[in-house]
Amino acid sequence: MIFSSKLVEDAVREFSRLPGIGKKTALRMVLQLLRMHESEVDEFTGAVSRMRHGIRFCKECHNVSDSEVCGICVNPGRNRSQICVVETIRDVIAIESTQQYSGLYHVLGGILSPIDGIGPEQLQISSLVERVRPARTVEIIMALSPTIEGDTTVYYIARQLKGMPATITTIARGISFGGELEYADEMTLARSIAKRLPIDNYVTIQGT
Repeated sequence: MIFSSKLVEDAVREFSRLPGIGKKTALRMVLQLLRMHESEVDEFTGAVSRMRHGIRFCKECHNVSDSEVCGICVNPGRNRSQICVVETIRDVIAIESTQQYSGLYHVLGGILSPIDGIGPEQLQISSLVERVRPARTVEIIMALSPTIEGDTTVYYIARQLKGMPATITTIARGISFGGELEYADEMTLARSIAKRLPIDNYVTIQGT
């Protein structure tokens, strides 16, 4: 791309550094900012700057927070006997969007991957163990990616929590709604069969 303005070129370059944003998309964003009033642009850039400089991570679950403890952890309406273990903050947002879970979370910050140099010490596993030990946690829900690395992480954490009274469960895995059986991989199909539900449960789910 050839720009007549170095300022526009610099802005496009910075926007294109974001994941999934190419030069053309970045240019559209920059041109949109030029059409906006200066006060609106100042508000936009100010919000980004305040977020980056002011964001904190919850000391309990490691989710993003505006204070020392996040809004989920301090919410008295949450079920404190459940902890859902996830890889990233995006997973918390995704699960919260379903409005089907009312317990607490624990963000690991990734999953075990020796090839990428990610071991237990790079993840928030020890803090999970310390968190569960004194608490009255009844259930630990493993909501990790259905991959070899994800399953390895689940197995490792289960070993670390061995002997504690909490029950460890995983989210059900199977054929996605609307998916065709012939295109499902063998692992997914096997888990779908293993995690099969009574027909009454299926009818209830379909009717909601």
